[in-house]
Amino acid sequence: MSTDLREEPTATVDGAAEKILVRRPGPRELHPVRTHRRRRALEVSLAVAVPLVLVLLWQLAAVQGWIDDRVYPAPSTILADGWDRAGDGDLWPDVWATLKRVLAGYAIGTVAGYALGLLMGSLSLVRAALEPLLDALYVVPKLALLPVFLNMFGLGEGPQVALVAATVFFFVWISTMAAVIAVPEGHRDAGQVFGASPWQMFRHVLLPASLPAVLVGARIAAGVAVLVIVASEQIAATNGLGHLIFDSRALFQNDVMFVGIVCVAVLGVLFSELVRIVGRLLTPWAPRDRGRGQS
Repeated sequence: MSTDLREEPTATVDGAAEKILVRRPGPRELHPVRTHRRRRALEVSLAVAVPLVLVLLWQLAAVQGWIDDRVYPAPSTILADGWDRAGDGDLWPDVWATLKRVLAGYAIGTVAGYALGLLMGSLSLVRAALEPLLDALYVVPKLALLPVFLNMFGLGEGPQVALVAATVFFFVWISTMAAVIAVPEGHRDAGQVFGASPWQMFRHVLLPASLPAVLVGARIAAGVAVLVIVASEQIAATNGLGHLIFDSRALFQNDVMFVGIVCVAVLGVLFSELVRIVGRLLTPWAPRDRGRGQS
């Protein structure tokens, strides 16, 4: 509680007792820095403790024979195998192949989605012409487009990058268009009153008002891009983490399979966190993520 509300008696002139509500500052108001540090320490502790407990339970179950360690290897086995593969240089080519495809596709999809979303959000006629078509394409599962991209680009990096770009495009397009449309009319009217040119209207009104919501969509797209590329690599690739997971499962190398899964999880978290950090740097005026250092 940030405040302490208490009822205290008071006497009126005629002697009848009444109660008044007294508001007293609580620890959060008296010691904001200390309270914030304690809250942050608690959040970090929980974030570390929950996965650690689950991993320890998994280790215990494998050691005690509660689960078949041939199917679900112990975390210690997975860690040792991953360390060996990284040391031998067998893991990094797959990591780099996946990362390269994700970065290329994400960059293309983000630029295209932002440009079209800004255009459609600003011009109602363009929105009326293109939105039905893009809505229809949006609901198509993106993996269903992989054969199309294979026919267009052939085998190689092209289909993988195109699939990631198509996935990211729709997330960024939707968030950008919605953010531009949601800019209050008062902001636009103020810009027109001051005689803002189209570029000034974009630079000083539309961009700062819509960018926080756009970056939320870009952050979601970052995680989805990793999911899509892993699924794509399992179908039509000869390297990458998705191929490593699928190939090792076919060879009953479950420890290697889990190494690939862990690498995908780490890659997804780091990529999403990088986008979040960049977003905070680009939008210092936007409210911070609640739960990220907020008490």
